[in-house]
Amino acid sequence: MKDYYQILGVKKDANADEIKRAYHKLAHQHHPDKGGDEQKFKEISEAYQVLSDRGKRAQYDQFGQAFPGGGPRGPDFNWSWGRPGAAPDGEGFEFDFGDLGDVFEEFFGFGGPSRRKEAKKGRDIEIGLEIALEETLRAQEKEISLEKFVRCQRCRGSGGEPGSGIKECFSCRGTGEVQQIKRSFLGAFTSFVTCPECRGEGQKPEKPCNVCKGEGRIKGIDNFKVFIPAGVDQNQIIKVEGAGDPGKRGNRPGDLYLRIFLKPHRVFKRKGDDLFMNLPLAFSQLALGGQIEIADLAGNKFILNIPSGSEPGKMLRLTGKGIPHFQGRGQGNLYIELVLKVPKKLNQKQKELLEQLKEEGI
Repeated sequence: MKDYYQILGVKKDANADEIKRAYHKLAHQHHPDKGGDEQKFKEISEAYQVLSDRGKRAQYDQFGQAFPGGGPRGPDFNWSWGRPGAAPDGEGFEFDFGDLGDVFEEFFGFGGPSRRKEAKKGRDIEIGLEIALEETLRAQEKEISLEKFVRCQRCRGSGGEPGSGIKECFSCRGTGEVQQIKRSFLGAFTSFVTCPECRGEGQKPEKPCNVCKGEGRIKGIDNFKVFIPAGVDQNQIIKVEGAGDPGKRGNRPGDLYLRIFLKPHRVFKRKGDDLFMNLPLAFSQLALGGQIEIADLAGNKFILNIPSGSEPGKMLRLTGKGIPHFQGRGQGNLYIELVLKVPKKLNQKQKELLEQLKEEGI
């Protein structure tokens, strides 16, 4: 049996903070990316996975030696007998164990309290938000209208009719769990599952709300504002805590995840925090140089100096005219590529002038 306490170097009565500190220290020391031993790192992670969870740790302490013989003892999630798929003596029939973490969780109730607590939480929601490229230049608020669960106004989220009380669930006696006995190839096991009567709440309204039928929430439209920082980029996700579906009967809401999509711009293209644009110029402008007025993404106009003798494809850089750095100072740059503009139609005078240039070898 693996001694997870010994692996992390902590005592059996160590508290959560001591376990966490021990894990961080050992994980940093043995991380494969830093030249550490990969197997040792997996062992440390496995030990922390169990001991950092109250439910898993309790079951490990209680059932750590529940397996007789030479087989695995305790929740070693990556174990096999002899070799993958082989029986203990190395020959005979094969097992398809699948995810043993799910097996142990089902029979021993690993992760029970934390998972049940999370199950009460409202659903997380992800939506897409399309914004113009120029909107990334500044922080702003966006009005969002979203069809989702909203708190029931009649019962104010309690799930009970106004004036009625909340009573303890008779089936689970307020624990939110009921015992269940299951049998498998490992034997018979007793586990705790979410109470189907109160759905893990441990209590029920004496009289369910007539509007929400005891859930404390109904389908509706929620209008709210979200903050969009400057410098957001394509596919970036912004988390809005508590803006997801509210939990049943007043439990905490889920979160909203906004995925940003940028509309294509007719002039500018974005790469990281830099902007790129093409500037079509006549041959004479490239050869002789000069000044030309252009506008940046914000619409600010300024004079750009074109060096004489510039070749098509030459790139000019304007520092600080790009996109603001996300949650940082400064901005990217604007790169302007000089492009030769070839006229499709020429008048007689233009043709004569070009013929003269041709004769001069220009």
